[in-house]
Amino acid sequence: MSSPDPEPRPDRLTRLRTSARALPHPLRWAVAALGGGSLVLAGLAMLVLPGPGIAVLLAGLAVLAIEFTWAEVLLTRMRSAGSSAWSAVRRRR
Repeated sequence: MSSPDPEPRPDRLTRLRTSARALPHPLRWAVAALGGGSLVLAGLAMLVLPGPGIAVLLAGLAVLAIEFTWAEVLLTRMRSAGSSAWSAVRRRR
């Protein structure tokens, strides 16, 4: 039996954005840039080193998407590409 679908992603992102709004703007921007950027760099390194590179890369983009629109667009594209790849894998079984 399949479990019920979790709430849509945009609602989660909106809720995360509103909770992040408690920080002053320059501090919020710096935290998102440094935290997300370091996760993206770690994820890129883990693509060639042992570790969950793609998961850490997506987590870094999610943190960056809190403050930056370009990261949100890239994250949406990566999610749709991953979803279509997963559908193709499931059709082959």
